[in-house]
Amino acid sequence: MGTLWEGRLSGETTDALKALNDSLEIDKRLYKEDILGSMAHVEMLASVGLIEKSDRALILDALRVTEEEIASGSFVFQAADEDIHTAVERRVIEIAGAAGARMHTGRSRNDQVVTDLRLWTLKSLDGLAALIVSLQKSLIEQAEKADETRLPGYTHLQQAQPVLLSHHLLAHAWALSRDFDRIIETRSRTDVSPLGAGALAGSSLPIDPIMTSEYLGFSETFKNSLDAVSDRDFVAEAIFVNALLAVHLSRIGEELVLWSSEEFGFVDIDDEYTTGSSMLPQKKNPDIAELARGKTGRIIGNLAGILTVLKGLPLTYNKDLQEDKEPLFDSFDTNSLVLTALTGIFDSVVFNKEKMSEATDKPFSMAIDLAEYLVHKGMPFREAHTMVGGLVKASIDSKKDFKKLVMEDDNFGSEIENFFIPEMAIKRRITPGSTGLEAVEVQKEQIKKRLEIQTSMISR
Repeated sequence: MGTLWEGRLSGETTDALKALNDSLEIDKRLYKEDILGSMAHVEMLASVGLIEKSDRALILDALRVTEEEIASGSFVFQAADEDIHTAVERRVIEIAGAAGARMHTGRSRNDQVVTDLRLWTLKSLDGLAALIVSLQKSLIEQAEKADETRLPGYTHLQQAQPVLLSHHLLAHAWALSRDFDRIIETRSRTDVSPLGAGALAGSSLPIDPIMTSEYLGFSETFKNSLDAVSDRDFVAEAIFVNALLAVHLSRIGEELVLWSSEEFGFVDIDDEYTTGSSMLPQKKNPDIAELARGKTGRIIGNLAGILTVLKGLPLTYNKDLQEDKEPLFDSFDTNSLVLTALTGIFDSVVFNKEKMSEATDKPFSMAIDLAEYLVHKGMPFREAHTMVGGLVKASIDSKKDFKKLVMEDDNFGSEIENFFIPEMAIKRRITPGSTGLEAVEVQKEQIKKRLEIQTSMISR
């Protein structure tokens, strides 16, 4: 079997063109989707009378054999196999003979390849959603174990207010929950069959796109053939979902790097998720966390790349669209590895509760509570803020005990002494969604219910 366009062009393609044009090494991972799409197309061709039932049986048998060969590794790819679609069709013709040559009737590689890619993306979105749920579960389990452990909450990486460790861990779980939601939204727009659009304008043959769409399990069928073959919005969206997820994973990685340092000492990452140094015997390096942070740049680059490819393309298909697969595959592959590794870390991480409490229980962290105490007594907040800030400055400048300066100030009563009991700052947080004990218990129930819904969505 020669090239798919040999009737129009004569002569061999140059090695340079072949090297640039061929995509087999990239798209061979689509073989299952390609064979499934071909089966749907053949079933439809037989149903509308475009091929004989005997040919249908021969082609379907050949497709099954081809799938088994590729899966087992016995399939022999040839130099003329430009892509997975060419390879599969070539092998089907070898097995089924003249019947195999009828398989591509009423179909173009333009609608074929985007059908394969949509099927692959749907499956990969489902897989990514399941991994996100696993990491959320691990974070929630650690939040349950944390009890009333507190640590400093930071703004500008400066200690700001005490927060519960459970509250901090659940903050990441909520971000991941939004990532899950975005996957579901992206999935709905991906779940559209383009098969039957042909090269760009449909077909003069009586093919049935709705039948193939239903066979493949798509929720919708394309409405415009030009849009169907040129649309890669779903690719851009899928990469965007991965990019924002990677940003959230990077933030988790960054905190693990900081918290596992001797300066913080908040966590001990299990040895299975760390490496040593080739030179320094004492080192225990948080490589997984660093890679979670570092690989984000690649996925963000993938998003910039696909948007740049798409921005200048006239309708409909252009070979530029061949560049849609590498960034898509890489984004899913990378995040799947990072999610799995981070879940392993949180399944086994040990939090140094004493070190966290030691870092948290410093008098200045109660400053906002003191200002709000004055607000309760009727002082305008801006005035209270200025006054407490002045006491902080006086303590630093004079090296006098902050608590003592506060207790000596006439604006405060004796009841203010319990403000300096470390756990009281947590107990004074009473607003919904805050780090207060009751608020966090409510939050735990909310995130668990949300996770139950998400888990049911991926198990359908």
